[in-house]
Amino acid sequence: MTEEYSLGFDLGGTQVRAALVQNGAVLQRAAMLTDVAGGPDAVMQQFKTLADKVSRGLGQSSIKSVGIAAPGPLDTVSGVVDHIPTLPGWDGFALRDKLSALFDRPATVENDGVAAVYGEWKHGAGRGLEHLVYVTVSTGVGGGVVVDGRLMHGRRGMGGHVGHFRIAPDGPICSCGAVGCFEAFAAGTALGKRARAAAEVHPQEYLGRLSQTTRIESRHAVDGAREGDPQSLALIREEAELLGVGFTGLIHLYSPQKIIMGGGVAKAFDLMSDDIHAIIRRDAMAPFKAIEVVPAALGDNCGLVGAASLALSNS
Repeated sequence: MTEEYSLGFDLGGTQVRAALVQNGAVLQRAAMLTDVAGGPDAVMQQFKTLADKVSRGLGQSSIKSVGIAAPGPLDTVSGVVDHIPTLPGWDGFALRDKLSALFDRPATVENDGVAAVYGEWKHGAGRGLEHLVYVTVSTGVGGGVVVDGRLMHGRRGMGGHVGHFRIAPDGPICSCGAVGCFEAFAAGTALGKRARAAAEVHPQEYLGRLSQTTRIESRHAVDGAREGDPQSLALIREEAELLGVGFTGLIHLYSPQKIIMGGGVAKAFDLMSDDIHAIIRRDAMAPFKAIEVVPAALGDNCGLVGAASLALSNS
């Protein structure tokens, strides 16, 4: 077993996270609320603080590389941030060069969805596969793709924005500004909106009663479904059907051996699996009907593991 270690970071609009990774395993991890107001310079110092926590007691010479998973659009060829809607002030920030200088180590910058698919491909539910799609269903819908045994990057490393193809000619407005995107229908944010609407229409039911003291979010629909609430079960069934539609489109586009689902909504995978697969069997072309959807094996560590592992392989 190698004694080489790598640091993995995850840049988010709510949290920044760091992990010490060896052989695909998270040895230590830590997180802080993102200093959004402080901008890039303040967040870079947060990364330094987190790195000190997770690598305490370890000689700095043992850390061979650092990698970061960041939201996009992100130019991973140049390592420069294009635009992050949840993080104002980052446009044009030379993230890779700044990270490398901060730690005096080779640095790798990757889109968070691509980092996650790499983590699952090398160390999780996608091990041994040549063709794979990872989809994270959380605040938004993102992901990454492995095709012919290689990470798909596309022009400027911006490929794999799997949440932003249209699954309907009309519908909700997406975070990207378009109408009818997969993300606009199926993200956890969209599920939360439907749950709040249901609570208003049925104030005496589970969600309606809960809404008197709590802002209803997607997780409450999941909780209600686990308790057998009919309204919550209907919402989860609708979510599963929407995911099935989107996943079927991705299966046709990329012909994967497997789709891996991560993100907060994946915590309800067991409640949705049958309906997701039913939609795929109904709508997919014959050669694709048996493609399996499975939950992420690494949970919310897949981006950290992927970023750290990519950095080590590139160093």
